[in-house]
Amino acid sequence: MVKTKNKNYLYVDIAQNIEQQILDGVLKMGDKLPSVRVLKQEYGVSISTILEAYYRLEGKNLVESRPRSGYYVIFCANSVPDCPTKTNPGNRAVLGNVTGMIIDFYEMIGDENMINFSLGVPAPELMPIAKMTKTIHETVVKLPAGGTYYDNIQGSLNLRRQIAQRTILWGGAITEQDLIITAGCTSALSLSLMAVTKSGDTIAVESPVYYGILQLANTLGLRVLELPTDPATGMDLDALQRILREQRIAAIMVVSNFSNPLGSLMPNKHKQKLVRIIQEYEIPLIEDDICGEIYYGRQRPSTCKYYDDSGLVMWVGSFSKTIGGGYRVGWVAPGKFISNVMKLKLYLSSSTSTIPQEAIANFLAKGRYDHHLRRLRETLHTNSIKYIGAISNYFPEDTKVSKPKGSFLLWVELNPKIDISVLFERAQAQHISFTPGSIFTLQKQYSHCMRLCYGIVWSEKIDQGLKKLGELAHEMLFDM
Repeated sequence: MVKTKNKNYLYVDIAQNIEQQILDGVLKMGDKLPSVRVLKQEYGVSISTILEAYYRLEGKNLVESRPRSGYYVIFCANSVPDCPTKTNPGNRAVLGNVTGMIIDFYEMIGDENMINFSLGVPAPELMPIAKMTKTIHETVVKLPAGGTYYDNIQGSLNLRRQIAQRTILWGGAITEQDLIITAGCTSALSLSLMAVTKSGDTIAVESPVYYGILQLANTLGLRVLELPTDPATGMDLDALQRILREQRIAAIMVVSNFSNPLGSLMPNKHKQKLVRIIQEYEIPLIEDDICGEIYYGRQRPSTCKYYDDSGLVMWVGSFSKTIGGGYRVGWVAPGKFISNVMKLKLYLSSSTSTIPQEAIANFLAKGRYDHHLRRLRETLHTNSIKYIGAISNYFPEDTKVSKPKGSFLLWVELNPKIDISVLFERAQAQHISFTPGSIFTLQKQYSHCMRLCYGIVWSEKIDQGLKKLGELAHEMLFDM
């Protein structure tokens, strides 16, 4: 009898085993899968469990059922586009501003009829809005003064305990005293940067990098050094070491798990190496782990913080991508810089809104969060396969696309002859929006790249939107 790892969700393990063989090309398009009765005997489970596994694979457009014949593979691993190339930005620190580009970009995506692939969060339909509304009501009733009092500067003790407990999932040993609650992830990143840098300093980041980091650096008067980055494994650590031998870096910022926009996942050995590097040079590392909980594998990926015994890693997170950005609840475990961050928070905001903190703490404590995350991960993983399949079918043959193992973003690299700004304008005219690659850098690069968000409920409209976007890309190549 074949053994599975997850005793509570046997059909999930069975589906994942078959899915991996399909994605690896072991099972090829047109192959007939074992019958329900054969798998029932092999796994020692019920027929309904095997059927549930097959329904799960059907939902991801990996297999199909043929009447009186069985299940067949309909996904071709060989047709999946190649992964984007490793980036290679210049090795000069830049003080620059992308705010104007971002404002222009957002002004163009306000149309409610737009097929919006430019979202930076999963769509509201995928968020636990009804359950959170109920939890907020239950929380307000129980809080003293209805939660209208100022909270502790460090943040809700209940919430800090819940966050600390969740670090067990990646082997962390963080306590509630190590954490500071902030008004979202951007606030946590801002406080962290201000605590370890001053105007004129240089910070090192991945390239491409989330444009919010570029805005933040410009606001603080920081120079940005973009480092080569692999779409699969993240920041090039050899390049980082070469830079550190030549110039002073005040801080390093990295999204180790499912970066924005590349979607890279830094392997554990790379995380360990990165921590060794910062300890050697005594450089603070600000680790943005905002999407660490949105993983597709069997367990949550670890963090750089796990390998840190020096206090140099400042671990940052938020519930913006998993519960809702409007609650504005994030956190930072600043390590040895905790007193600096506490002082800055006191000066700038004093405390964080009480009701969202306590409501989210209750949501986590009652197990509702984990139930929601399981469904969210499944939906997003399914969407990623459908999006990549659609890109393979509709976009030019030389298109390259990332293969994320978590989160909800795809990085798409088109033929270098395609001007992404022109494609963006043509797509806008067709009520389709995406994020141009050029706003993820301070250098003249990624002008043929785009970021697509697949955190949207899949529908025929979404499929047609991707088809139209591919047609526009084909037309631009044909016009050249």
